[in-house]
Amino acid sequence: METQKNRKVKEGTVVSNRMNKTVTVSVQRTISHPQYQKVIKRGKKYYAHNEKGELAIGTKVRIEETRPISKLKRWIVTEVVG
Repeated sequence: METQKNRKVKEGTVVSNRMNKTVTVSVQRTISHPQYQKVIKRGKKYYAHNEKGELAIGTKVRIEETRPISKLKRWIVTEVVG
């Protein structure tokens, strides 16, 4: 029996669904500026595999790290959040 490895999990919003079986997910995080202590938003986009292809733009999803699926895809959509 295989043991499940600890995989990174992120939550974000679908910003593009124009590709076949792939969605682009924007993940936002907040950091504190090192000198001024102001809270700043930083974001990054991830390509995630979506087998069913039925997610709409603006849907909140949870993505999980996985093996490389294509040149840029290293994440899969695990569930729809709220």
